[in-house]
Amino acid sequence: MTDLWLVSFPLDKTSLTSVQKLKRTLAKTNLASSFNFFIPDLKVGILDSLFSVSDDLSKLDTLTESVIKKTHQCMREVMEHSTDKVLENALANGVDLMSYMTKFQWDKAKYPTALPLSSLADIINKEVSQMEAELKSRAVAYNSVKRSLEHRLDGTLQTRSLNDIVRREDLVVSEYLTTLLVLMSRGRYLQWERTYESLSEFVVPRSSRKLYEDGEGGVFSVTLFKRAVCEFKVKAMESKFTVREYSFDLEAKKQQEMKQHNVHKMEQYGIFVRWLKVNFSRVFVAWIHLKALRVFVESVLRYGIPVSYQALVLRTDKKCSKKLKEELASLFIHLDPTAATCKTHQASCDIPELCQHEYFSYICYHINTNLLEIS
Repeated sequence: MTDLWLVSFPLDKTSLTSVQKLKRTLAKTNLASSFNFFIPDLKVGILDSLFSVSDDLSKLDTLTESVIKKTHQCMREVMEHSTDKVLENALANGVDLMSYMTKFQWDKAKYPTALPLSSLADIINKEVSQMEAELKSRAVAYNSVKRSLEHRLDGTLQTRSLNDIVRREDLVVSEYLTTLLVLMSRGRYLQWERTYESLSEFVVPRSSRKLYEDGEGGVFSVTLFKRAVCEFKVKAMESKFTVREYSFDLEAKKQQEMKQHNVHKMEQYGIFVRWLKVNFSRVFVAWIHLKALRVFVESVLRYGIPVSYQALVLRTDKKCSKKLKEELASLFIHLDPTAATCKTHQASCDIPELCQHEYFSYICYHINTNLLEIS
């Protein structure tokens, strides 16, 4: 399982030496792969406002990750959990997510670097919030179409097609006679056999046949004179038997409607999948730009002005994460000698909620690859 970290180090002499040592160590041990993560020069603005911006970005990060997760889950459900199809569509700007991360380029057209940091955050917030609302409405609309078709195909005996149950020879249709289909639970079979002939004096004796049975009940046919149909239906309802309208012409019409529903569902499927593909890419791209903003802001707050830092993406296996953390802690302990103590305390914490914000002497953001299954 892949672990992905976005880290930042200052460009002072000691840290530069440590970065070079880190890269040599990674090359020798295969502990991780490192990639430069280029963040353009952004407007720092008033230093005091950075604390507020940092807090806003943290909340927006949580929101954006949740929208990515919802979109990804929706893709899995719509594509009926086909991993191959999901991976084909879960892309960022046309490339796989890992490639986008490791070859990140800031989109200046979408996120102009001349804007204040708060304005860039607002652009992302508006984009993500609109997408979340639209995802919800589109998912409801698509699932409504899907459920409608499933209801017709696999619904109860009262709603599903009976074409695979009823044969032409099961129905008596003449100038005076007709055959009705009656639905009932298993517990009423005996009552039906004893009483159906008495529900109307115009029922043909011994005409009832059981045509179908499943877990919920059965379908019985009964032949009677057409003029007694209304009376029979009323009496059947009083006895808690359900008469279902049926004719081959009616079923043929229903089958045609079902085909149209299926065509409509496939059209909606194509439209929804394209929307998911485009907007998954949009929200993922926005998320990584948001991560870049967080790295920039925290680098200014932690390392000071003038802005001078280097950002890297570290890709490692989860089995190597502990060893990589130890290596980084050793190389960059000069940035904050107290960080090792903080780390030891966090590692001994038994309550996950209190351990979520692990402190490092350097800046580190974890990119959650689990929810994307991109490793």
